Amino acid sequence: MQTISVPVSVGELADKISILHIKHERIDDAAKRAHVEVELEGLRPIWRDLVDANPELDGHYDRLKAVNELMWDVQDGLRAREASKTFDVDFIELARAVAVRNGERVAIKNEINRLAGSAFIEEKQYQAGG
Repeated sequence: MQTISVPVSVGELADKISILHIKHERIDDAAKRAHVEVELEGLRPIWRDLVDANPELDGHYDRLKAVNELMWDVQDGLRAREASKTFDVDFIELARAVAVRNGERVAIKNEINRLAGSAFIEEKQYQAGG
């Protein structure tokens, strides 16, 4: 099986690993979980080397994983309400939570980038509703 190497920010690597970690914990299908594990095991050594060089990164990874777990739960809630066509106050609150959690996620990723001296920094720009 072929893989490619792509330069990414350190924060993006942490984000990818944290999402794979969550998938590994939450996906019930053994075959799907095995695919996740292969990818996770390919990336973990790279992250471990970075943490060994800068142990402070580990705590930021934990924060990033926690935000991604919240984001996963929000997305599950949105999908359930979408499937049942329930566009109520809870749906609106969940939709708003996506932006809040994503903002937290970007801030943590950029803090990881800063601490690691990453050459890449994630930038976002959003249009205000009007």
